[in-house]
Amino acid sequence: MYFAALLARTEDGWKASDTELDDVETLSDLTDLAREATVDDDTVIVFIEQEDAWFGLVRVDGEEDPRIYVSDAAAAARSSYGEILLTDELLGRDPEDPGALEELVDLDGTEDGEPDAGPDNDMDDNDEEEIRADDGSVVPAGPLGEAAVLADLGLSEKELLALGTDALAEIADALGAADVLETVQ
Repeated sequence: MYFAALLARTEDGWKASDTELDDVETLSDLTDLAREATVDDDTVIVFIEQEDAWFGLVRVDGEEDPRIYVSDAAAAARSSYGEILLTDELLGRDPEDPGALEELVDLDGTEDGEPDAGPDNDMDDNDEEEIRADDGSVVPAGPLGEAAVLADLGLSEKELLALGTDALAEIADALGAADVLETVQ
């Protein structure tokens, strides 16, 4: 189950609204949704949470590039909304060439020269399962992105990193938006 909310800073304080992500397919779509929530190019925080798994923040300040934080990148990589946040830049990889993936994968789903992981293969069964992005790169477990994304608004990097998966109330409290958040929960 997902929950998404927008916290938009205005002249009168914070304005909160829940939001539907049905039409959001890319980070650009999410950024546009955030920019529509403000009139004066003020700060907008998009909060996305997958119950008991991960949460993500996207901060949009006017026309600047969005700033992203994900509490658990490996868990988010298993989610369609999480994949939106796990950009090439955030994962530290070159932007994907759509044609390159087709060249690397055989019909059986393995890369050229990669051994099959069948029963005859003596791969170590004790290795932890790695989460891989669409391009085959490993997605790190744990937090990823800009942990100081809310530091200037009252939530330090250390405090953000310490939050659990039910973090929205604590984030809103630190921002001074707890009272407006009650209207959307």
